[in-house]
Amino acid sequence: MGMDDYTEKSAASLVKAIKAKKISAVEALQMHLARVKIRNDAINAVVTLDEGAAQRRAKEADAALAEGQDWGPLHGLPMTIKDSWETAGLRTTAGAREYKNHVPKADAVPVARLKAAGAIVFGKTNLPAYAADIQTDNPVFGKTGNPWNTDLTAGGSSGGAAAALATGMTPLELGSDLAGSTRIPAAMCGVYGHKPSFRAMPMQGHIPGPPGTLSEADLAVGGPLARDAGDLQLAMDVLTGPGPREAVGWSLNFPKPRHKALKEYRVACWFNDPYCGVQSALYKQLETMADALEKAGAKVDRQARPPFSLQENHDIYFSLLAAVAAAGLPPGSFSQLDRGLPLLKIAARFGLVPQALADYAKGATQQAREWIGVNEARTHLRAGWDAFFTQYDVLLTPVLPTNAFAHVTDGSVVKRKLNIDGKTRNYLDLFIWPGLAGASYLPASVAPIGVCDDGLPGAVQIIGPYLEDRTCMDFAGKLGKVFGGFTPPPQ
Repeated sequence: MGMDDYTEKSAASLVKAIKAKKISAVEALQMHLARVKIRNDAINAVVTLDEGAAQRRAKEADAALAEGQDWGPLHGLPMTIKDSWETAGLRTTAGAREYKNHVPKADAVPVARLKAAGAIVFGKTNLPAYAADIQTDNPVFGKTGNPWNTDLTAGGSSGGAAAALATGMTPLELGSDLAGSTRIPAAMCGVYGHKPSFRAMPMQGHIPGPPGTLSEADLAVGGPLARDAGDLQLAMDVLTGPGPREAVGWSLNFPKPRHKALKEYRVACWFNDPYCGVQSALYKQLETMADALEKAGAKVDRQARPPFSLQENHDIYFSLLAAVAAAGLPPGSFSQLDRGLPLLKIAARFGLVPQALADYAKGATQQAREWIGVNEARTHLRAGWDAFFTQYDVLLTPVLPTNAFAHVTDGSVVKRKLNIDGKTRNYLDLFIWPGLAGASYLPASVAPIGVCDDGLPGAVQIIGPYLEDRTCMDFAGKLGKVFGGFTPPPQ
């Protein structure tokens, strides 16, 4: 078979072919390494390779099959890993100068699970420094271009992961998501992604925090990216479950998808909002998708909303997000922010500094008692979602208010601006729609919905009830059969 036969197919089909001995694990690896050599220079998605170790492991995978051994659901699957996840013996930089020579001694827990299931990690993919932006550019490896147009961003922070998938350099990826870092690049590059319910999988071994961190940050999750919705579930079955400490007393058992047929799904659609208007080309594609769902028999409600506004959700979410993001700041930064907060509030009121800067400073310097109050407000959001999902099975929203845009990586994220449909918008508006799922710990799948009028891939965010991850991923797969699905970018 030709190389493209498997570099453009699903991870599940590749594993099936390897186990059926239609292709060897060594051949599968070589196919993907060859694709990296052909496609990577143009977009800079794969930043570290481990060809020797991967080849040895692939030979072992083939030998094991010859002896009748099955390593698991990912036996022999070559794949890459976002460079924020520690990989034993393989450089893990998080895109930061401080870690450019960091070679971990142990795998992050999710990486270890993938390897135990039979996956063969052959490389690492690019991200912004410390995974701290929603575009991919860093001082160690530079910028990652969007495979649809290299003048545009691939998104972030899992930008290299999504770009590598879209170009067939890897069949499966492990990303991470604090503020949309799996979902945004999946949307911009036209692939699938899943943000799991909070705490559904361990985060030990992710940078940030610093190497050796054992605690887990609020909001942060890991999650898979793929070209096929079924591969999300394949990966989630491997990745999720309690860490070693919790496993002695509890287990995780996601419920089955709520329905077997698309026409049984009760679908709420929230495609635009005065608080965060959506690009016209993307909005049109979302509406066309909803029409296709109605034609397929799904029950679609375009007026349904949870019992709070988009702005109310974002105010709570941004306060929680700022607290997490500020945890890695040098100690002196807090006293500077705290002292400057009154002046920042006044300056923001008169338009002298961005309001987002004052909001960030407020969230970053909040006291523990204040955070407890914000967390209580978040818990009320969660109660509102619980009630909402008694009437609806999924909520469909934009992933962000625009399709991929030109690289804009200079300056602070709180001061950057974007042009969306001729209007100047704050860069941090990109956090608003992902925050709907993020603030309340909800699962959210991203599915491609075809090519928009601007020639770029559109995407939808599929938000589901807490711990009902299978419903989100199942709906993503069913949606792909009636509208959208993965479309390869232009060569």
